[in-house]
Amino acid sequence: MGRTYLVEEAIGQYLSNLSTQLKPYVTGLLIGQCSQQKDYVIRAVRTPPKEEQREDGIGAPKLSSIDEEWITTHASQVSRMLPGGLLVLGVFIIATPELLKDSQNALRKLIFSVEKCLTRRRLWKPAEEEVSDRAALQICSSTKKVVCRTYDVHDPKSSAKPADWKYQSALSASWVALDCAVNVNIHIPLLATSPNHDLEKNTKNGLNRWSKQIEDSVFLINGQLKDDDAELLEGQKKLRGNTQSSTQFSDVKVLMQLCQGSSRRSTATVQVCSGSINLKGTLKCRAYIHNSKPKVKEAVQALKRDIINTLSDRCEILFEDLIINEGPHKKNFEREYHVLPQRLFVPVAGSSVMLSDYKFGDEATGEIQERFVEMLDQSVQSEDIHIVEEINTVDICPVTDNTDGTQEKQLMKATLLLKLQQNMGVVIAAAVAVFASIFSFNYFSD
Repeated sequence: MGRTYLVEEAIGQYLSNLSTQLKPYVTGLLIGQCSQQKDYVIRAVRTPPKEEQREDGIGAPKLSSIDEEWITTHASQVSRMLPGGLLVLGVFIIATPELLKDSQNALRKLIFSVEKCLTRRRLWKPAEEEVSDRAALQICSSTKKVVCRTYDVHDPKSSAKPADWKYQSALSASWVALDCAVNVNIHIPLLATSPNHDLEKNTKNGLNRWSKQIEDSVFLINGQLKDDDAELLEGQKKLRGNTQSSTQFSDVKVLMQLCQGSSRRSTATVQVCSGSINLKGTLKCRAYIHNSKPKVKEAVQALKRDIINTLSDRCEILFEDLIINEGPHKKNFEREYHVLPQRLFVPVAGSSVMLSDYKFGDEATGEIQERFVEMLDQSVQSEDIHIVEEINTVDICPVTDNTDGTQEKQLMKATLLLKLQQNMGVVIAAAVAVFASIFSFNYFSD
């Protein structure tokens, strides 16, 4: 039995409109949410045309001309604009009957390339029971026939399996939204051995450690600690037959552990550092979950991933901006103070779900609107852009030069002290062992 995809009814009209554009083929992404029983598709987004394609449409392209790198880059950009609970569920192609015959191999290749690209960026690991099937949707531009198949992206040798594609009205009109604010104060040391003060690599390593803290945190939903397998909406009335978007909000508090458990053993290390990165602020996070008897663990997992993704994505955007403005290699390593881009949300028509994006302080509303048209093929009114008022900063602090060698002396002193403590432990252990053997010898001699 193949998977079932419940699809927002408006997507059918969107795909039909794309098929009338008189192009040999159109590719795009499917966006939605996975669950154990079925998957939900709430958006389909065509691949934006490249500049040369806009200027010149001459020629009869073949499927071999599909730009895999362009499509995976688009998927990477789109994934940044998805709140917790939403992901790229697969890819689609609308093609003429002649091209459609060979489209399945092209779709299979795209699915694995997109998944590989998205997995490389993630700071979290998928759960063992996580759904790993991704959709490959084929639509004939002449007959409008729809064929949906899936591939298991965890199995490189996976073969196509049939899947059901079913349209449904008001599919995501009353999904549950989980909101939380997470305070961030992360100190990341910059190792002196890191070449050219690789800020991005060091930051990612630091965020990796922080993400594990988020994974181990306790989540209170509406002030309650709920069992993982309990129903999220238990005791709440489900909204039925409502064609208007109506979000059910849940307020979440995140309790992070202050220290490691006593069962874990920690060791001190001394490392020569060239400075540090300090991330401070408050993250406004949001996740959406379907309203068909969702489990608490599904909702919490979606929110955890949004917390981790939103900080990681903002840092990526900042470093990309720095490379554009300052170049990939900086000659001087000086004190720098940056403000991370702010988060904003934009509603989806006919849905309770809102999509996300990020803006710098000097970025105009028109630029945001252009990005939504290019990345998500969605027109956005300025009054529909909801900016979260938050300030998150990055403070890059180099170690100040000391001509008198004070820093080196302090480092040597700390290293010697640590070695002395370690050696003292060995000496004491040896003394205890000798004393025990002498005591044992005397005892038995008597």
